[in-house]
Amino acid sequence: GANINSIRTKKSIQDCDLVIVKFGEKYKQWNAAFEAGFASALGKSLIVLHVEEHQHALKEVDAAALAVASSTEEVVRILPYVVTGKLR
Repeated sequence: GANINSIRTKKSIQDCDLVIVKFGEKYKQWNAAFEAGFASALGKSLIVLHVEEHQHALKEVDAAALAVASSTEEVVRILPYVVTGKLR
């Protein structure tokens, strides 16, 4: 099951325009880090979401991102601008 899900995830990343990667409370989420790296290697626009206390641990992932958010609300505010080019 995990391998089939990996195929689906990779295909979704290849086909998308924008990738949002959310790291949970424990920053050592290898799947999320791998997917962020895969998206970056493909030249995808990347938004990373994690709590402030993991900023140092995820500094390399953050450096690959075009935006870093610390809450879901911040991501929700970023997306309309990305799609329409207009600030609210």
